[in-house]
Amino acid sequence: MIRSGWCSRLFALVLALGLTLPAAADNIAVKSAVVRLQDDAWVIDAEFDFALTPPLEEVLLRGTPLYFVLDTEIKRIRPYWFDEHLPSPQYVRRLTFVALTNSYRVDSGRSLAGASSYPTLDDALRQIRLLRGRPLLDKRELRSGERYEVSLRLRLDTTQLPKPLQVNTLVSREWSLASDWYRVVLTP
Repeated sequence: MIRSGWCSRLFALVLALGLTLPAAADNIAVKSAVVRLQDDAWVIDAEFDFALTPPLEEVLLRGTPLYFVLDTEIKRIRPYWFDEHLPSPQYVRRLTFVALTNSYRVDSGRSLAGASSYPTLDDALRQIRLLRGRPLLDKRELRSGERYEVSLRLRLDTTQLPKPLQVNTLVSREWSLASDWYRVVLTP
């Protein structure tokens, strides 16, 4: 008898906690991705779809930069042995809000060289969502007739957030954005 009362209270507590947990944040969706040959290099064109959650938008407006990372993995598929992993590039885009000009900036990496300014958040996010002509490999690095798998994903790099905000990423899904791995098979 005592155990059933204890179990019912524990069940009610778990149910109450389950109802108060935050809902899953909108993740990044891969709309399209294509690997193509351009001049002497294989390049990737990709388009993603996402929006910032309210907490991410708030920290951005308070001056915290957000770093979006395009991870890539390239491997040669071998039927009778382990797949061979090739060197894969990683691209970083930084999104910042400039309060003085009331505009948003998007740049590659940590330097402000090559940064572009946009009047609205949607315009700035459009530049992060759309990737065109990002180099993957030199044309000579792939063997003709072999199968390769190119995987990519876009994610918000939460390790670049200030330490107090990193704690939020552990307890709330509103602080993390990431796409699933998207795979493209390539046969040169």
